[in-house]
Amino acid sequence: MPSVRIANCDLSYNVVDQRLPWLTNSSNIVFHHGVGACAAMWRGWFSTLGERHRLVTFDKRGHGRSTCPPDHHWDMPAMLADLDAVIRDSCGDASVHLVGESIGATVCLAYAMTWPERVRTLTISNGAHLGVSVEALDDWATTMRDDGMDGWSKMMMQRRFYPGALSKDAAAWFEAQQASADSHAILSAVEVLVGADLREDLPLASMPTLIMHPDASPFIPVPVVADLHSRLPDARLKVFAHAKHGLPFSHASVCAQTVRDFLSEVE
Repeated sequence: MPSVRIANCDLSYNVVDQRLPWLTNSSNIVFHHGVGACAAMWRGWFSTLGERHRLVTFDKRGHGRSTCPPDHHWDMPAMLADLDAVIRDSCGDASVHLVGESIGATVCLAYAMTWPERVRTLTISNGAHLGVSVEALDDWATTMRDDGMDGWSKMMMQRRFYPGALSKDAAAWFEAQQASADSHAILSAVEVLVGADLREDLPLASMPTLIMHPDASPFIPVPVVADLHSRLPDARLKVFAHAKHGLPFSHASVCAQTVRDFLSEVE
C-alpha cells in the first residue's frame, strides 16, 4: 500500500482503479473519513462508483495504518496539508471529486474553499461547517480515560448506528478498528473541529456540492446542515431517514448511488 510522508507522519493510502477500459480518462474521487474510522470503511461504495472513477482512500493521521508523532501540532492548516499531500501524491495536479464524512467532511469543505481550482465537486456526509454546533463531545475524554478505547468505541457504536443497522460481522469489525485509533489523535482533531468556523468563506466553495445527512445524528442536528446548504452557492441536500452518524457505512450502497447520480448530473 503506498504512503506519503508529511510532518513526520506516513499517511497510508490506497488507489482502486477498476474503471471500464473505455473510461480511463475519467476523474478521481478522493475519500476522507472521520475520527475513529479508517480508509476501509468506504469499500461498500466501490462497486457503485468504481466502473467510472479512479478511487483514492486514505487513513487519516493516527488512524489505520497512518502514524502520528505525539508532538504533532494539530490545526486546520495541518489537516489540509495532509489531505493535499495525499491528493498530489495519488492524483498529481488533476482536479478531483472530494467526498468527506464527519470531520473529514469539514476538512474537505475547508480544502474546497482554499483550493477551489483543485476540486471538481464536493460531497459532504454528516459534516458541519461550524464546530460549536457539534454536540455530544464532552464525554469523550472521560470515557477514554475511564473505560479505554474499547469503552469509547462501544459508546460510539450506539451513537453511530441504530440496532440492526449493520450485520453482526460488520458491527464487530467497525467497533474493533474504531477502538484501535489513537486517542490523542482523536481528541486533538476534535479540538480543531470545535474551533472551526467556515461560514465567512463558504461562497468560495462554488463547485457543485452534495450534502448527505442522517435524520438522527447525535452530533450534528439537521438544522445545522440546512444552514450550510443555504450558504453554499451550488448545493443540494438529501436527508436520510432512520440513520445516525455512521450513515456512509450503514447506508453505503444508497449513499454511493446518490453520489453516482450527483456526479452524472453535474459532469
